Amino acid sequence: MYDAWILPALLVWPLAGAALLYLAPASRAKTLALGVSLVEFALSVPLWWRFVPAAGMQFAVDLPWVPDWGIRFHVGLDGISLFMVLLTTFLVPLSVLGSWTYITKRERGFYALLLVLTTGMLGVFVSLDLFLFYVMWEVMLIPMYFIIGIWGGDNRLYAAIKFFLYTFVGSLLMLVAILGLFLHAAHTTGTYSFSYDFLLQHTADLGPVAFWFFAAFFLAFAIKVPMFPLHTWLPDAHVEAPTAGSVILAGVLLKMGTYGFLRFALPFFPGVALSPTVQAVVVALSVIGIIYGGLVAMVQPDFKKLVAYSSVAHLGFVMLGIWALTVQSVQGALLVMINHGISTGALFFLAGMLYERRHTRLLDAFGGLARVVPLLAAVLTVVSLSSVGLPGTNGFVGEFLILIGSFARYPTATIIATAGVIVAAMYLLPALQKIIYTPLTKTENQKLPDLSLREGLVLLPLLVAIVWIGVYPRPFLDRMEPAARRLVETVRPQPPTALR
Repeated sequence: MYDAWILPALLVWPLAGAALLYLAPASRAKTLALGVSLVEFALSVPLWWRFVPAAGMQFAVDLPWVPDWGIRFHVGLDGISLFMVLLTTFLVPLSVLGSWTYITKRERGFYALLLVLTTGMLGVFVSLDLFLFYVMWEVMLIPMYFIIGIWGGDNRLYAAIKFFLYTFVGSLLMLVAILGLFLHAAHTTGTYSFSYDFLLQHTADLGPVAFWFFAAFFLAFAIKVPMFPLHTWLPDAHVEAPTAGSVILAGVLLKMGTYGFLRFALPFFPGVALSPTVQAVVVALSVIGIIYGGLVAMVQPDFKKLVAYSSVAHLGFVMLGIWALTVQSVQGALLVMINHGISTGALFFLAGMLYERRHTRLLDAFGGLARVVPLLAAVLTVVSLSSVGLPGTNGFVGEFLILIGSFARYPTATIIATAGVIVAAMYLLPALQKIIYTPLTKTENQKLPDLSLREGLVLLPLLVAIVWIGVYPRPFLDRMEPAARRLVETVRPQPPTALR
């Protein structure tokens, strides 16, 4: 019975919660939002135990929506989307709790938008109908635009409009490609359908137009990742967004781009995606993103902007692992997607907590905090080391798998990408030193409060996840391995045995 209703419930419940917020007193908005998001997480947790890795797409629901046009409410879950769903439901209640004291105006609107955003993000990850996928992709865009534009920093309107324009242009091109696939399949078979499986069966005979369809999908997803040089919207959006917006943006929204490559761009257009020219371009841009993101992060005086540029580097690793297309590299890419959401989300929470205490994000404004706020300093150290990829933390496992899995395909690019691990240490460790280990000279830092109970409850689950995945990643790898293998065998029908 759980299998039949869980995915629709996960999509509908946040929308119902957003409506309830406007029926409740404004003073209870954050409490109600936290309750709704915790129920959402509780509903999603059994997916972890009930999921059967070898069974393919599960928890599927397929209902007619606009039958005359072949549009259906078709959702499902496999080893790729499972973790994106759980990551989303995991981060949203933490984001609500993390905003408890930060959001003090128009609270009902803020938390309602956060819940609507939850539906949009989950819808992207479970949609098996391309029309439904596009609707959810756009549903996600609007709430984030308002979250940045209303509750963001001084330059919030510029950042929100830039985020909206970049994403919207890419999504419009993707819509054209989706309609092209729909019309091609309808012309070939006489059947109108936006079904993922149906359209997947009719992409082999697209001919030269396949390149243009792939380019449209590629641009939409590359902007969302974001890949170099389409990344310029990201630092502005991160810096100006409220803490919860930054956490969700880094933790979930960026993964929608890499998920799109795994679910759509590669399976639909394998011949184009694996052509020598496209491979060379994507791998080169991925490696440039890894090194460039790290080097630019090194010179950032603003802690939040430093973390934002680190995302460009981390997602460069993901793109390298996806295009290497070995089981190990795809598993590594999925793990980095999860780990980046956890570690970078924690860094943005910590940046927000520091900002609430000092009302500045400049690294030079801090110093000596290890003596004043030892708990916050300890958590910041652990999270920074996990982002660097220290063995024993979650960051190490995913990057190691990507490098191992990618070396046989792209040895030169992998060697260069390995330098990105060193660059990560070169920007995060000096920042850590400036914030907590330099001498305590500024009087403003001498009486800062340490972590409160609420802040500890926000950070503790993230710390547990960092240690769990770093020490015992097997449950994650076991659940994603069959889906990773199916993807590799679909896109490369006869991969070399040594690379499988």
